[in-house]
Amino acid sequence: MFKILKYSFFDLVRSRWSYVYFLFYLALASVLLFLNHDLSKAVITLMNVIIVLVPLIGTIFGVMYYYNSKEFTELLLAQPIKRSSIFLGQYFGVAVSLSLSLLLGIGIPFLLYGLFESDAIWDFSLLLLTGVFLTFIFTAIAFNISLSNENKIKGFGYAVMMWLFLAVIYDGLFLLSLVMFEDYPLDKLSLIGTMLNPVDLSRTLILLKLDISALLGYTGAVFKQFFGTNVGLFLSIGVLCIWVIVPVLRIVAKAKKKDF
Repeated sequence: MFKILKYSFFDLVRSRWSYVYFLFYLALASVLLFLNHDLSKAVITLMNVIIVLVPLIGTIFGVMYYYNSKEFTELLLAQPIKRSSIFLGQYFGVAVSLSLSLLLGIGIPFLLYGLFESDAIWDFSLLLLTGVFLTFIFTAIAFNISLSNENKIKGFGYAVMMWLFLAVIYDGLFLLSLVMFEDYPLDKLSLIGTMLNPVDLSRTLILLKLDISALLGYTGAVFKQFFGTNVGLFLSIGVLCIWVIVPVLRIVAKAKKKDF
């Protein structure tokens, strides 16, 4: 698996799109620090970009890499190599390369700015952590969708719709349900609804760490009470880990049953 991971990683690192992805975050972080010396505000702006862009890039790269390397994958399947090793190696190669571009692109400007001398280092660390989690989650979901659809156009369409639902549509439906049932206790519904969407969960963690829970609306107090504690923080990170583990296990199960 590690040889396939290494090959996939360096294959993507040599891609010009990886450099574009890296340079975009490098330029964005540099401009934000140049225009605004308040690290907290820079973290909020980066959060708004990362929450939407990272899942989209992970989804697109995951789908494109699977379909573009399909012939090479079939060649590997003819060798005495476990199917799980092949697909897990490709998945981790894509996810690690995208995560590295994200970490370096945002980390270098903040490091040069003197982040380690600031109190915002923990907010910044949580931002990078959630960005890495979202990369691994949506890349895994993209591989699952690709494995389930032989047609490239159909697989790409399903992947984009999945990203659109979790990043945009889900929030609208969730808020609509809260408004419709406002006469009922919504504490548990709010917590469960947030955990069922990794994008919302990541956004909530960052906002609460920045102590601006008022932006979360009238359920902000509920989130502050739960997610604002250390137990809530670790439990939320555990939920994000589950969001990674479950799709990865499905990749293994799907690969074993799929007829190539």
